[in-house]
Amino acid sequence: MEQFITEKIKKVKKGDQSAFEDVVSFFQSKIYQHCYRMLGNAHEAEDIAQEAFIRAYVNIHSFDEKRKFSTWLYRIATNLTIDRIRKRKPDYYLDAEIKGTEGLNMYSQLADQGRLPGEEVEGMELQRYIHQEISELPPKYRSIIILRYLEEFSLQEISDILDIPLGTVKTRIHRGREALRKKLRHV
Repeated sequence: MEQFITEKIKKVKKGDQSAFEDVVSFFQSKIYQHCYRMLGNAHEAEDIAQEAFIRAYVNIHSFDEKRKFSTWLYRIATNLTIDRIRKRKPDYYLDAEIKGTEGLNMYSQLADQGRLPGEEVEGMELQRYIHQEISELPPKYRSIIILRYLEEFSLQEISDILDIPLGTVKTRIHRGREALRKKLRHV
């Protein structure tokens, strides 16, 4: 698949706008999910994902074809989400109620895992609490924790996405986990 994307990028660099549509189609849901996990708000995630693709298209000439396009695109999206987080008040959370409903949030929309209702509620509360605590971490730790444990990127991929040394990635993962462990100590 990486070869397919590489060919499309070469076409885009030569002026073929329609080739970028295929690139967007391939990465659209992945980038949106990444932004949503970082921001916790669907509308903001849509905006940032769209902005990431626009920036990628406008700056496609600066993309080094020796590197993975996905890494470059995730770096753009991550930087945009961190900028958004810094500019806003922390009033959006993953456990926010769905407008027009009473007591429902996104966690209530998860598929049944075959657990008992009590276990389901406990699991949802714990998951909601952990996501809330992750969302309260400083952005540099939040992005690392999300990329590593929710997006499941390798350490090297995280290093490429955030454009930081591998040692810094390891340090931030350790410090982010320690900060999260302190917050979750009583759980």
